[in-house]
Amino acid sequence: MKKTTLSIICFSALTLSVIAQENSSPAADNSGRNKRDRSGESQTSGDQSNSSADIKMTAAIRRDLMHEKSLSTTAKNVKIIAENGVVTLRGPVMSQAEKTKIVELAKAHAGTARIEDQLEVKASN
Repeated sequence: MKKTTLSIICFSALTLSVIAQENSSPAADNSGRNKRDRSGESQTSGDQSNSSADIKMTAAIRRDLMHEKSLSTTAKNVKIIAENGVVTLRGPVMSQAEKTKIVELAKAHAGTARIEDQLEVKASN
């Protein structure tokens, strides 16, 4: 009887703790950004060119980003889209320094391609 009561109390406390955490943390809602991507006005990964040169350029930029130790995981996950002589960089980064570094790495592989910098520096809390 005591074990059953103690188990119920522990389970109830755990459940209330989880509910409190869910209510106190902000919802991860990026619906606005998803609508922007669906509108067709901004480049998405589906716009990546299938030309050999564009694929190689995108891969080289991504490889450099992944090997760059100064970049956060967030910065390493930005979108890189190469199409028709334009390399578009999109997504959040943690600082202006990360944004600058990503653009620099992209320029190193872009050759004559134009860099379209759409990176967004996240606001610090």
